[in-house]
Amino acid sequence: MSEYDVVIIGGGAAGLSAALTLGRARRTVLVVDGGAPRNAPAAHMYGFLSRDGESPAELLELGRAEVKSYGGEITTAVVAGIEREDKRFRVTLEGDRSVWGRRLLVATGLRDVLPEIPGLRERWARDVLHCPYCHGYEVRDQRLGVLGGGPMTAHYTQLIRQWSADVVLFAPAGSVPPADAAGYAARGIEVVEGAVTRTVVADDRLVGLEVDGRVVPVDAVFAAPRFEPNDALLRDLGCEVDADGWVVTDATGQTTVPGVWVAGNVANPRAQVIVAAGEGVAAAAMLNADLVAEEVADAVAA
Repeated sequence: MSEYDVVIIGGGAAGLSAALTLGRARRTVLVVDGGAPRNAPAAHMYGFLSRDGESPAELLELGRAEVKSYGGEITTAVVAGIEREDKRFRVTLEGDRSVWGRRLLVATGLRDVLPEIPGLRERWARDVLHCPYCHGYEVRDQRLGVLGGGPMTAHYTQLIRQWSADVVLFAPAGSVPPADAAGYAARGIEVVEGAVTRTVVADDRLVGLEVDGRVVPVDAVFAAPRFEPNDALLRDLGCEVDADGWVVTDATGQTTVPGVWVAGNVANPRAQVIVAAGEGVAAAAMLNADLVAEEVADAVAA
């Protein structure tokens, strides 16, 4: 059975950045990648300095090569379970293969749960979008729809207005407070109340949303999904979660379970790719420091 200084679960920007840092620190590292990155539907990523407009797949390919160049190992597998034994963690992969890690970094990301509107999921990351900082510039000055209904609808809609003067809010009937309606009117935001029943597509492009039987034209739609962290492994290990259901960490990503760190969207829903990468680096530095402290204590005891 193989043993590593650190086993990293999740091979996205956070996990690979951590592996790169640890490899350069001469640590033995295994990255276990489930092979289903959150941003796989996106053709491009934006806002990553020096990588603006690059495809997420290309970033991961380059990252894997860099990790391997420092001796890091990467395997495509699904983690079936984790058990803590003394100071080590036994990570069982599907197929009954197991590896040991002195420390763990979990960077398994999150799931985007979209409104149940027929056709919406198929357009995700194409012309149905979430983050205006990631994709707003690419649809600037077009007719932009916003799917509302949540507590942050007014803030989100007014934010989208920064990228276009032609914005239409789709809101459930009777859900728009008068103060919000005044703000929309003041900035020229159209409000369409009613139930959105389907997306309308022509020539592989979104052209509108159907509301109570009529089609309202739009060129792109911003939808704020519900975020669900992929944190089952962390919960099984006993990591504490906060009142909102997110794993509790310190500033470096250390959880309440000794030896377990997190990075990226599994604990931070607002982490864009570049932020997730930075969190991976920060967690790696503290993981290495924790290992050094253990090695010093062992040496003194010996």
